[in-house]
Parts: sequence; structure tokens; C-alpha cells
Amino acid sequence: MDTAHPLFGSPTGHPGPDGPPKCSAKGCRDLAAWSLLWNNPKLHTPDRRKTWLACDAHRDSLSQFLAVRGFLKETEPFSE
Repeated sequence: MDTAHPLFGSPTGHPGPDGPPKCSAKGCRDLAAWSLLWNNPKLHTPDRRKTWLACDAHRDSLSQFLAVRGFLKETEPFSE
């Protein structure tokens, strides 16, 4: 399973006991609207993509966190 930075929650891309997929921002329980596809080039091959999910309110902050580190590769609407 993908892990997340301590400031943010863990990805919840699969329905589970807590219901439908939720935003990866720590403490946010809003439904996922966006998939943030990323990788860490020091750890992952260029074609590997890890995923964080974001609601509309956290899309920018989660994207900026990944982009500043050069990790963000794509942002696309979330679909289950």
C-alpha cells in the first residue's frame, strides 16, 4: 500500500469498511474527486505511479506538496 507524508493521510483508493474512497488529506473525510499520480524518482522507476486522492478543497495543497518535490506527474478526475 502507498504511504503518505505525516502531514497528510494515507491514500484510500479502495472502498473499505469506511465507505467510498476519501481524500488523502489528513483528517479530511470528503469523497475523492481527483487522482494525483506521482512518483519519487530516487525510489521508483519512471513509469511507476503512486496515487493520492483529493477532494476539491485539498487538490491544490496536495498537488503543491508533491510538485515542490518534483513528484507530481499527473492530476486527473477520480473514477472508481
